[in-house]
Amino acid sequence: MKIGIDLGGTNMRVGLVENGSLVRKEVVSCPAKATYEEVLARLESLINLMMCPEVKGIGVGVPSVVDSEEGVVYNVANIPSWKEVPLKRLLEERFSVPAYINNDSNCFALGVKLFGEGRRYRNLVGMTIGTGIGTGIIINGELYCGQNTGAGEVGSLPYLSYDFEHYCSSGFFVRYHNLTGKEAAERAATGDTKSLEVWDEFGSHIGELMKAVLFTYDPEAIVIGGGIASAFAFYQHAMYKAMQTFPYAETVKRVKVFVTEVEDVALLVHPL
Repeated sequence: MKIGIDLGGTNMRVGLVENGSLVRKEVVSCPAKATYEEVLARLESLINLMMCPEVKGIGVGVPSVVDSEEGVVYNVANIPSWKEVPLKRLLEERFSVPAYINNDSNCFALGVKLFGEGRRYRNLVGMTIGTGIGTGIIINGELYCGQNTGAGEVGSLPYLSYDFEHYCSSGFFVRYHNLTGKEAAERAATGDTKSLEVWDEFGSHIGELMKAVLFTYDPEAIVIGGGIASAFAFYQHAMYKAMQTFPYAETVKRVKVFVTEVEDVALLVHPL
């Protein structure tokens, strides 16, 4: 058995995994604005809920640059106090089992490849769309992390006046339409015309993001997860329309873009 953790600025998610299946899951809020020690204490208390003699390893996906060999995380997104944390050493000293640390988007992409719809593809991009944009890359069936586990972070590429993440994450709805993504989805579900137009605008930005992925990696599939994934039906049409301006029509025709149906797939891959 193993423990898989998805550490985010909003929530901490932990799963007890046996033979590739999630047998128990807990979700707690992350005290993102708290001190380094308080965030670590919350994480350790969550692990304690799952720890048992059968657990042979702990894996953590973190939204940050990671020295995966040493297990040090740097400048964790949305957790300001975590500037440089030797997370591997701290967890191994506390729980006496091996700990493995990687970027959370890499964990998502590998989870999709090993346990989800990505099993049929050798080259794919796993993308989480939520508070931010996270991207993991599978090339020839293997996870490609780069030197600092940051390969593929196309959300940070310049786009319009800012970057893709500015227009393609949940912050778009707050910044430009004064409502949350959840509120936009709820209104769109009732057929509200204005909300549907907001999703069309959002989908156009997502389509431009997908074009950047096609230019960079030319994958067989782009698999979407994250908090905005559940609203895919509201923005997919506008996304595909924007993708039609890609200069290589056959590339757009052949690529598959879809939402994963495997819940908490990132938790299944730990330890990496």
